[in-house]
Formats: sequence, C-alpha cells, structure tokens
Amino acid sequence: MVCKGELQFMKMRIAIIAAAVVCVVGLGGCRKGAVPNTAPETKASTLAGPLAPEGFKAEVTAPTPPTKLRPGQVEIIAIKVKNTSGVIWWPRGGETTDRPDNTYYIAAGNRWFDKDGKRTSETEGHRGIDQVLRPGEAVEMTLQITAPKEPGEWTLDLDMVQEGVAWFGDKGSPTTKIKVTVVK
Repeated sequence: MVCKGELQFMKMRIAIIAAAVVCVVGLGGCRKGAVPNTAPETKASTLAGPLAPEGFKAEVTAPTPPTKLRPGQVEIIAIKVKNTSGVIWWPRGGETTDRPDNTYYIAAGNRWFDKDGKRTSETEGHRGIDQVLRPGEAVEMTLQITAPKEPGEWTLDLDMVQEGVAWFGDKGSPTTKIKVTVVK
C-alpha cells in the first residue's frame, strides 16, 4: 500500500519527467555541432498576399551560366534559389489563394541590361518555385531565358520576383549579374 506522502512524491516525479520531455522535444534536442538558426522566422499570412518588406531577401546562383548566345536564342539554365529572409515563402504567395491569376506567386526571373546598364524591353523569363521555402532553405531548379535580339555585350540579371508586387532586387536584395555576349 502506498501512503499519501509517497503518492504525492510519485506525482511530482512524473510531472518533472514530463516537463523535461516537453523541453527536450520542443527544443529539438541538443546535438553536438548543431548550428542554431539565428534568423527569426515570420509566418506569412495564410491567404496569398504581398510579402512582408523583410521577406524580399534572396540568393540566386547559376553554377554554369552561359557566356555566349545567339540573338533570340532560348536556353534553359540551372539555378539555385535560397531564401535568405526570415519569412516563409509560399509558392502561391500564401498557404491558400483565391486568385485566378499568378499575382503574389514567388518566382525566379531574369532581365537583360545593355552595356550602359539600360534595361531592355525584351521579354523577361519567370519560373515559380514549386515548394515552400522556409528561412535558410534552398531549391535547385531551371529557368528558361531568351537572349536579346541585338548582338552585343549584355548583362543577364537573375533575381526573384513576387508577381504583381516587386522584384526582390528593387527592394534591396542582391541579384546575380552574368556577362553574356550575344553574337551573330
């Protein structure tokens, strides 16, 4: 038979063990060499809408960019996109969307600039991300580009865009600039 004092002691022990389990599970455990994510994560709205201003931070790289293209040449390039912000990027701009168009979609894109830094009126290329990217996460994907129709020295500018809102570079995010010669 268990006396009243022993019963209270057992209940207290169980409560302490349960609290310890919650702490360990909640913190994800302590692994040697683990690097904590120091960027604060901000959850975006569940319904598609513009990113918070701090969400427009990205890193776009191309491991094997083109250096020479023919006028109007269509090329598919490999790129890597990383969310360097503290905001979750939902592919469609939110966990859900009620929009019939692509407004608020998050996409990788490109623009062309001439040797004087003037943007060409050539069509931009865009490709939406197809998965949620949390802060610090990256995805490898492809992007279709079309070379300018005029031969010369051009800069291919790789960036992210939230459709209908803004290019990330216009909000202060760095872009990747690649020198490309368009030859006849």
